[in-house]
Amino acid sequence: MSKLHLVGIGPGSKEYLTFKATSTVESSDILIGSKRALELFSEVDVDKLELGAHNIGEMLNYAVSKACEGKNVALLSTGDPGFSGVLKPILKLAGNLEFDVVPGVSSVQICASKLKISWDEANIITMHGKGISDELISLINNGKTTIILPNTTVEETTKYLLDKGVDPNRKVSICENISYPDEKIINTTLKDVLSNKFGYMCVLVVY
Repeated sequence: MSKLHLVGIGPGSKEYLTFKATSTVESSDILIGSKRALELFSEVDVDKLELGAHNIGEMLNYAVSKACEGKNVALLSTGDPGFSGVLKPILKLAGNLEFDVVPGVSSVQICASKLKISWDEANIITMHGKGISDELISLINNGKTTIILPNTTVEETTKYLLDKGVDPNRKVSICENISYPDEKIINTTLKDVLSNKFGYMCVLVVY
């Protein structure tokens, strides 16, 4: 039986947690995740360890080593573990260790639902951990709606697109802080994005 569980927790609100995610966490010995991920399980009485940008490598290795020792470890991943989540690095670290993946609701899915986009026909691209590349330009110009998880800020991605000659009047939507009380959805043009200030938890849609 697997002792390491990669648990998708959705975009951050408890209402998007699955029953499977909750039951997996409740049966674990060790729970590892970001501060906001751990806050979803504040009432669960297990050992909790905070994962952040400063210690992500250390914590992922710790999760694997404790699972190898027989501990039941739940590793929390915002959204879905397989989309800009913890699955990719764990595949490199796990070796022969068996683990399972509990899927979660991605911010891309919720953004598409809020904007009523049939996202099976959209370009979907994540720049998390990759940075911006010209691949984005080819997608932007292929005639389909493009849903983007920016690497840093919406403003940086927008400036890149404008610098590359994308029409400044292209229609865009920005979904910010999806599922949180301060959730915002803004419909504007590419050029007008730079007149606003956005946080880091955003999904950018270019039509």
